[in-house]
Amino acid sequence: MSRITDIVAGIAKPVAEAHGCELWDVEYVKEAGAWYLRVYIDREGGVSINDCEAVSRELDPLLDEADPISGSYTFEVSSAGAERQLKRPSDFERFIGHLVEVKLYRAVEGRKSYVGDLAAYDDGAVEITVPGGGNMRFEKSDVAGVRLRIA
Repeated sequence: MSRITDIVAGIAKPVAEAHGCELWDVEYVKEAGAWYLRVYIDREGGVSINDCEAVSRELDPLLDEADPISGSYTFEVSSAGAERQLKRPSDFERFIGHLVEVKLYRAVEGRKSYVGDLAAYDDGAVEITVPGGGNMRFEKSDVAGVRLRIA
């Protein structure tokens, strides 16, 4: 993570936990010429709009006080989502056996996207069980991203 997202994560984690949620991710990205600071939260049974609002209301003044970002930005708190991106080893370990979509930088067997059950994760390499095709392993250098999928 970048310095900004590390600082924000450190501030956001206890706030999310105080509201019965866990901090899923923090991103600071530029989209269409504007900067966005996004805090993603999760909770068993799903995140409500009230959860997002409560975390946002408590976190906003703490971010103003810490001032980790010098310029202007839009601040958002939202659910990690049902089809969230898996990033950390702990994310992959938590969702072994779940349906995922693996997107690749370059085509393998003519395709840049594969869907299957997450079978293994080994230091960045992802292995999935594809319907009717056994297991496929994708090396870390080939994987552009992995998301949970809803069947």
